[in-house]
Amino acid sequence: MLTDGVGDELPAPFRAQSTSLPFRSRRPSTDDARSRSILAARAAAAKNATETVVLDVGDIIGITEAFVITSGNNVRQVRTIAEEVERKLKEQGASGPTQVEGLSDASWVLLDYGDFVVHVFMRETRSYYDLERLWSDAPRIAWEEQAAAVS
Repeated sequence: MLTDGVGDELPAPFRAQSTSLPFRSRRPSTDDARSRSILAARAAAAKNATETVVLDVGDIIGITEAFVITSGNNVRQVRTIAEEVERKLKEQGASGPTQVEGLSDASWVLLDYGDFVVHVFMRETRSYYDLERLWSDAPRIAWEEQAAAVS
């Protein structure tokens, strides 16, 4: 008895919840995505990842706020970097990625957190796909910690 008439009674699973918020409002804030992507970049750096960049792609693609792009020298390091990113984010109370791709061959591991995506590449694979060139219009987000002042 599904109808599209106004005021018709629908079974409970099909009724819209009047208290629900629009989809975009339920997404974490841009600031939260930015801070978690910075944390991910720092976690990658802690495992000697190279050429790490954080791109603010939110205004360009609209389905995610940031890309973290980084590289490892070999399959073992790529996996280690991806694992460290997951671990550090979970330590800070973030939920795990909604999807993980590429762990089996580890030439390009993608960790999708919804509001940001982490790409961990082998150097050769990163060169081939060249995401920084593809998203060259995206502003870069500074993520490196300031050097401690020497006393």
